[in-house]
Amino acid sequence: MEEEINRICSNGSIIRFHEVSKIYPLPGGDVVALNAVNLDIEPGEFIAIMGPSGSGKSTLLNLMGCLDTPTAGVLCIKGRNTWGMTDEELTELRRDHIGFIFQQFNLLPLLNALENVQYPLILKTGNRECEDRCREVLAAMDLEESLYSHKPTELSGGQQQRVAIARALVNDPEILLADEPTGNLDSKTGTAIMTLLDDLNQHEGKTIIMVTHDPAIAKYARRTIRIVDGRITATEG
Repeated sequence: MEEEINRICSNGSIIRFHEVSKIYPLPGGDVVALNAVNLDIEPGEFIAIMGPSGSGKSTLLNLMGCLDTPTAGVLCIKGRNTWGMTDEELTELRRDHIGFIFQQFNLLPLLNALENVQYPLILKTGNRECEDRCREVLAAMDLEESLYSHKPTELSGGQQQRVAIARALVNDPEILLADEPTGNLDSKTGTAIMTLLDDLNQHEGKTIIMVTHDPAIAKYARRTIRIVDGRITATEG
């Protein structure tokens, strides 16, 4: 069995789902969120995941981000089988290799922009003297230096999302997971954020997996995966 799992995980994909199911047991009956999903994501891809509400998009993203574990099947990330990993191993995998970008930004309200970006770097290195790296990443997000000392409530939605992307990038992850990254932004700001993500994919080789309901946003991706009732029904691109 171990040999077979090693074979499944060693195909070169940065993320691989092999017959992965996720079932949530509820008093009213089990809910099948994902049903025997097979999916390969190669390094450097830009993928959009689309589907109706309740189709399994968020579950798929949560499994990729090691925020949840499969009920059945094999999930490989960077050639490693996540099944049986300890909480500490999953935390390290998330921290060192995966960046998260959320629709709600999820910035810490008591910290300013610079401190929000510093936080995951401090967790990784234990070094509080890491301002240079954080300023470098914020500058790459085209955020004015005068805003670094502002708390999230003092920033616009677009500025908060730039800080959130900088925070996701500060540990230099290979994989970026974006859940409706433009959902709370006007169309002009959303376009600017997508241009940033496109640049990260094209010029820095980041693997980006993005959940979106907006076909115009999905066009930035090179491949679109459609999911319905926990099953992948189509792959385009």
